[in-house]
Amino acid sequence: MVTEHGGGNQSVERASAVMRAFLHGRAELRVSDISRLTGIGQSTVSRLLATLESAGLISKDEASGFFRLGLDHVSLAGVVLNNHPVHREARGVSQRLAAKTGLGVNVAVRDAATLFYLSNFEGEHAAKSHVLMGNRYPLHATALGKCLLAATTAEERRTLLGEPLPSYTTATVTDHARLDAAVKEAATRGYTTEIEELALGRACIAAPVRDYSGGIAAAMSLSGPLSAMNVESRESELARVVIEAADRVSLALGYQAHVMV
Repeated sequence: MVTEHGGGNQSVERASAVMRAFLHGRAELRVSDISRLTGIGQSTVSRLLATLESAGLISKDEASGFFRLGLDHVSLAGVVLNNHPVHREARGVSQRLAAKTGLGVNVAVRDAATLFYLSNFEGEHAAKSHVLMGNRYPLHATALGKCLLAATTAEERRTLLGEPLPSYTTATVTDHARLDAAVKEAATRGYTTEIEELALGRACIAAPVRDYSGGIAAAMSLSGPLSAMNVESRESELARVVIEAADRVSLALGYQAHVMV
């Protein structure tokens, strides 16, 4: 919620809150919806929407009166992604891997306490009706997230994620002791797995992407329906494939295993 009063950057904060209201799951919102989600008065919301619309950041359906995010956000996102070193180096590798395996290939980074998707490419066996790019998912319930958490200590994870860890399915890791074990195992064998921990019927295998410093900069994964992943019999095969792909991206980022301390 954003308060109505205050100086300085208050207008920028309120405009940001208005745009972030569309992250709550609905693509189209009324003024009253945005007011409720942000705590900003409807008259102020209306003025902010008019300003954002003139800047191309908000568009309005004149027939229904509903508002949605404007296409200029796509242009801004393109600039961010095209200048992100991980996305730039992983894009071609991911596309080829998705075509070769028929599975989904995802690349993500950690942003504070969340997993942030930089890209996803879909193979023929892992088609989706939505784009994962830009989505935020929980770190503890995903293979990608557990890879990224390998760059943290147990104490840092407790501070970062808090307790208890949210449950999404009966398979979700919900206590830190089990999460510690999963992260330790990932560091030992070089990859992580996720089988119905975030969503039923889905599986994922991920490997870390390292930069020139040797630190974990991102993670790459293969994902898809349980029937396509068939982790029980294909785990070693899929792990090898995703590790090799992640290593190619790491090398492109300047990682040199032989000089790691």
